[in-house]
This record gives sequence, C-alpha cells and structure tokens, in this order.
Amino acid sequence: MRRRCLVNGNQKERAPHSHDEPTIAPGMETNDDLRIEAAEDEVERGDYTEVTQLIIDRTPSDEE
Repeated sequence: MRRRCLVNGNQKERAPHSHDEPTIAPGMETNDDLRIEAAEDEVERGDYTEVTQLIIDRTPSDEE
C-alpha cells in the first residue's frame, strides 16, 4: 500500500515503511548514541527503541 504525503504543496507517493527492516540514522558512525537509556517517561509512553548489539569476539589471528 502506497501512501501520499504533501511536500511543498505537492502530493508525492512514498513507499510504505516496513517495521521489519532495521534502520540507523545517517551520521551515526559510533554506537554511543545507542547506549543511552530511555527516560522513564519515554518508556511509559512507549517512545523508545530496543537495541540489540552484536559484538564479534575474535582477534586478527583467528582469521588466518
């Protein structure tokens, strides 16, 4: 289902947003922002994102 949105007075079609696809904001080169805990009131409102972090535990010698 495509949705229409109004941009600068013109209607434009946009693709539906899939909630199954993980996304990250452009410019987030580090994961520091992902480590910030949501405030209590944000949690109560459901205004937070669960973050799963995958850490690969290997050394360069493991690749040989």
